[in-house]
Amino acid sequence: MGFGDLKSSAGLQLLNTFLADKSYIEGYVPSQADIAIFEAVGAAPPPELFHALRWYNHIKSYEKQKASLPGVKKALGKYGPPDVEDTTGTGGDSKDEDDIDLFGSDEEEESEEAKRLREERLAQYESKKSKRPALVAKSSILLDVKPWDDETDMAKLEECVRSIQADGLVWGSSKLVPVGYGIKKLQIQCVVEDDKVGMDMLEEKITAFEDYVQSMDVAAFNKI
Repeated sequence: MGFGDLKSSAGLQLLNTFLADKSYIEGYVPSQADIAIFEAVGAAPPPELFHALRWYNHIKSYEKQKASLPGVKKALGKYGPPDVEDTTGTGGDSKDEDDIDLFGSDEEEESEEAKRLREERLAQYESKKSKRPALVAKSSILLDVKPWDDETDMAKLEECVRSIQADGLVWGSSKLVPVGYGIKKLQIQCVVEDDKVGMDMLEEKITAFEDYVQSMDVAAFNKI
Protein backbone atom coordinates (compact mmCIF):
# COMPACT_ATOMS: atom_id res chain seq x y z
CA MET A 1 0.00 0.00 0.00
CA GLY A 2 1.07 3.66 -0.24
CA PHE A 3 0.79 6.76 -2.43
CA GLY A 4 4.32 6.79 -3.78
CA ASP A 5 5.97 10.20 -4.19
CA LEU A 6 3.36 12.68 -2.96
CA LYS A 7 5.22 15.55 -4.55
CA SER A 8 4.78 14.01 -8.00
CA SER A 9 1.67 14.36 -10.15
CA ALA A 10 1.13 10.59 -10.06
CA GLY A 11 1.24 10.47 -6.26
CA LEU A 12 -1.17 13.40 -5.95
CA GLN A 13 -3.52 11.82 -8.50
CA LEU A 14 -3.62 8.62 -6.46
CA LEU A 15 -4.25 10.62 -3.28
CA ASN A 16 -7.09 12.48 -5.02
CA THR A 17 -8.70 9.20 -6.13
CA PHE A 18 -8.29 7.71 -2.66
CA LEU A 19 -10.06 10.72 -1.05
CA ALA A 20 -12.98 10.75 -3.51
CA ASP A 21 -15.20 8.95 -0.98
CA LYS A 22 -13.28 9.67 2.21
CA SER A 23 -12.88 12.67 4.50
CA TYR A 24 -9.69 11.47 6.17
CA ILE A 25 -6.73 9.16 5.48
CA GLU A 26 -7.85 6.81 8.27
CA GLY A 27 -11.14 6.62 10.17
CA TYR A 28 -13.74 9.35 10.55
CA VAL A 29 -11.82 12.07 12.41
CA PRO A 30 -8.55 13.91 11.69
CA SER A 31 -5.55 12.02 13.07
CA GLN A 32 -1.78 11.76 12.87
CA ALA A 33 -2.27 9.81 9.63
CA ASP A 34 -3.61 12.99 8.02
CA ILE A 35 -0.74 15.05 9.45
CA ALA A 36 1.85 12.60 8.07
CA ILE A 37 0.41 12.74 4.55
CA PHE A 38 -0.23 16.51 4.80
CA GLU A 39 3.44 17.11 5.62
CA ALA A 40 4.54 14.78 2.82
CA VAL A 41 2.40 16.66 0.28
CA GLY A 42 3.96 19.94 1.39
CA ALA A 43 1.81 22.31 -0.70
CA ALA A 44 -1.79 22.63 -1.83
CA PRO A 45 -2.68 20.25 -4.67
CA PRO A 46 -3.79 21.84 -7.98
CA PRO A 47 -7.50 22.82 -8.30
CA GLU A 48 -8.32 19.97 -10.69
CA LEU A 49 -7.50 17.48 -7.90
CA PHE A 50 -10.43 18.83 -5.92
CA HIS A 51 -10.79 15.89 -3.49
CA ALA A 52 -7.14 16.17 -2.45
CA LEU A 53 -7.39 19.99 -2.31
CA ARG A 54 -10.53 19.81 -0.11
CA TRP A 55 -8.76 17.43 2.26
CA TYR A 56 -5.56 19.52 2.29
CA ASN A 57 -7.37 22.75 3.19
CA HIS A 58 -9.38 20.97 5.89
CA ILE A 59 -6.30 19.42 7.55
CA LYS A 60 -4.47 22.76 7.26
CA SER A 61 -7.10 24.25 9.60
CA TYR A 62 -5.85 21.88 12.32
CA GLU A 63 -2.26 23.16 12.09
CA LYS A 64 -2.24 24.56 15.63
CA GLN A 65 -3.81 21.40 17.09
CA LYS A 66 -1.90 18.84 15.02
CA ALA A 67 0.16 17.62 17.98
CA SER A 68 -3.00 16.80 19.92
CA LEU A 69 -4.70 14.82 17.15
CA PRO A 70 -5.14 11.10 17.92
CA GLY A 71 -2.96 8.29 16.62
CA VAL A 72 0.73 7.74 16.03
CA LYS A 73 2.52 8.61 12.82
CA LYS A 74 3.60 5.63 10.74
CA ALA A 75 5.80 5.27 7.71
CA LEU A 76 4.17 6.86 4.66
CA GLY A 77 3.98 3.48 2.96
CA LYS A 78 1.55 2.30 5.65
CA TYR A 79 -1.14 4.68 4.40
CA GLY A 80 -3.23 4.64 1.26
CA PRO A 81 -4.89 2.10 -1.03
CA PRO A 82 -3.95 -1.47 -0.07
CA ASP A 83 -3.63 -2.67 -3.65
CA VAL A 84 -0.92 -0.21 -4.69
CA GLU A 85 2.71 -1.11 -4.11
CA ASP A 86 4.58 1.00 -1.55
CA THR A 87 7.47 2.80 -3.25
CA THR A 88 8.30 5.36 -0.57
CA GLY A 89 11.10 3.32 1.07
CA THR A 90 13.38 4.67 3.79
CA GLY A 91 16.42 5.52 1.71
CA GLY A 92 18.70 3.41 3.90
CA ASP A 93 18.91 0.18 1.86
CA SER A 94 19.59 -0.23 -1.85
CA LYS A 95 16.79 -1.59 -4.00
CA ASP A 96 16.80 -5.07 -5.49
CA GLU A 97 17.41 -5.17 -9.19
CA ASP A 98 13.81 -6.29 -9.80
CA ASP A 99 12.24 -3.39 -7.86
CA ILE A 100 10.52 -0.82 -10.02
CA ASP A 101 9.57 2.68 -8.81
CA LEU A 102 5.93 2.88 -9.93
CA PHE A 103 5.66 6.60 -9.36
CA GLY A 104 9.12 7.91 -10.19
CA SER A 105 10.31 11.24 -8.80
CA ASP A 106 10.70 14.82 -9.92
CA GLU A 107 14.46 14.36 -10.29
CA GLU A 108 14.71 11.00 -12.09
CA GLU A 109 13.45 10.23 -15.57
CA GLU A 110 10.70 7.65 -15.52
CA SER A 111 11.22 4.61 -17.72
CA GLU A 112 8.58 3.42 -20.15
CA GLU A 113 8.15 0.19 -18.16
CA ALA A 114 7.64 2.12 -14.90
CA LYS A 115 5.07 4.35 -16.61
CA ARG A 116 3.20 1.32 -17.94
CA LEU A 117 3.11 -0.41 -14.55
CA ARG A 118 2.04 2.77 -12.77
CA GLU A 119 -0.81 3.30 -15.23
CA GLU A 120 -1.90 -0.32 -14.82
CA ARG A 121 -1.95 0.07 -11.03
CA LEU A 122 -4.00 3.26 -11.25
CA ALA A 123 -6.40 1.63 -13.72
CA GLN A 124 -6.85 -1.35 -11.37
CA TYR A 125 -7.58 0.93 -8.44
CA GLU A 126 -10.05 3.04 -10.46
CA SER A 127 -11.79 -0.14 -11.62
CA LYS A 128 -12.20 -1.46 -8.07
CA LYS A 129 -13.40 1.92 -6.85
CA SER A 130 -15.99 2.21 -9.65
CA LYS A 131 -17.55 -1.10 -8.58
CA ARG A 132 -18.32 0.18 -5.10
CA PRO A 133 -21.94 1.19 -4.51
CA ALA A 134 -22.46 4.94 -4.91
CA LEU A 135 -22.87 6.88 -1.69
CA VAL A 136 -26.29 8.51 -1.32
CA ALA A 137 -26.18 11.96 0.26
CA LYS A 138 -28.84 12.27 2.94
CA SER A 139 -29.90 14.91 5.46
CA SER A 140 -31.74 14.72 8.77
CA ILE A 141 -34.16 17.64 9.15
CA LEU A 142 -36.21 18.79 12.15
CA LEU A 143 -39.21 20.86 11.09
CA ASP A 144 -41.35 23.27 13.11
CA VAL A 145 -44.90 23.38 11.72
CA LYS A 146 -47.01 26.15 13.28
CA PRO A 147 -50.83 26.21 13.37
CA TRP A 148 -53.06 29.28 13.10
CA ASP A 149 -54.27 29.25 16.70
CA ASP A 150 -54.99 27.12 19.77
CA GLU A 151 -58.16 25.73 18.18
CA THR A 152 -56.33 24.06 15.27
CA ASP A 153 -56.71 20.28 15.28
CA MET A 154 -53.06 19.29 15.74
CA ALA A 155 -53.74 15.60 15.17
CA LYS A 156 -55.22 16.45 11.80
CA LEU A 157 -52.33 18.80 11.06
CA GLU A 158 -49.81 16.01 11.70
CA GLU A 159 -51.87 13.61 9.61
CA CYS A 160 -51.71 16.08 6.72
CA VAL A 161 -47.95 16.48 7.04
CA ARG A 162 -47.33 12.72 7.13
CA SER A 163 -49.57 12.26 4.11
CA ILE A 164 -46.85 13.89 2.02
CA GLN A 165 -45.05 11.02 0.30
CA ALA A 166 -42.08 11.21 -2.04
CA ASP A 167 -39.22 9.02 -3.19
CA GLY A 168 -36.32 9.78 -0.83
CA LEU A 169 -38.49 11.09 2.03
CA VAL A 170 -38.96 9.24 5.34
CA TRP A 171 -40.91 10.72 8.24
CA GLY A 172 -39.70 10.10 11.79
CA SER A 173 -40.75 10.94 15.33
CA SER A 174 -42.78 14.00 16.28
CA LYS A 175 -44.01 15.92 19.30
CA LEU A 176 -46.07 18.98 20.18
CA VAL A 177 -44.13 21.90 21.64
CA PRO A 178 -45.86 24.80 23.47
CA VAL A 179 -45.19 28.23 21.95
CA GLY A 180 -47.43 30.37 24.18
CA TYR A 181 -51.06 31.42 24.68
CA GLY A 182 -52.15 27.80 24.61
CA ILE A 183 -50.77 27.29 21.10
CA LYS A 184 -48.56 24.30 20.32
CA LYS A 185 -46.44 23.69 17.24
CA LEU A 186 -45.71 20.33 15.61
CA GLN A 187 -42.03 19.41 15.68
CA ILE A 188 -41.40 16.52 13.31
CA GLN A 189 -38.26 14.72 12.11
CA CYS A 190 -37.61 13.51 8.59
CA VAL A 191 -34.72 12.08 6.56
CA VAL A 192 -34.37 13.06 2.90
CA GLU A 193 -32.14 12.08 0.02
CA ASP A 194 -30.62 15.39 -1.05
CA ASP A 195 -30.84 14.72 -4.80
CA LYS A 196 -34.53 13.83 -4.63
CA VAL A 197 -36.15 16.02 -1.97
CA GLY A 198 -35.50 19.74 -1.46
CA MET A 199 -36.58 22.15 1.25
CA ASP A 200 -38.59 24.22 -1.22
CA MET A 201 -40.67 21.18 -2.12
CA LEU A 202 -41.29 20.28 1.51
CA GLU A 203 -42.32 23.82 2.44
CA GLU A 204 -44.62 24.13 -0.57
CA LYS A 205 -46.42 20.87 0.17
CA ILE A 206 -46.74 21.44 3.94
CA THR A 207 -47.97 25.04 3.71
CA ALA A 208 -50.48 23.91 1.07
CA PHE A 209 -52.57 22.60 4.00
CA GLU A 210 -53.58 26.19 4.67
CA ASP A 211 -56.59 25.29 6.81
CA TYR A 212 -54.21 23.98 9.47
CA VAL A 213 -50.71 25.31 8.73
CA GLN A 214 -49.67 28.91 9.24
CA SER A 215 -45.96 28.43 8.53
CA MET A 216 -43.07 25.98 8.47
CA ASP A 217 -39.49 26.52 9.67
CA VAL A 218 -36.35 24.40 9.82
CA ALA A 219 -35.34 23.85 13.46
CA ALA A 220 -32.28 21.70 12.72
CA PHE A 221 -30.50 20.44 9.60
CA ASN A 222 -27.71 17.85 9.62
CA LYS A 223 -25.95 15.94 6.87
CA ILE A 224 -25.84 12.18 7.39
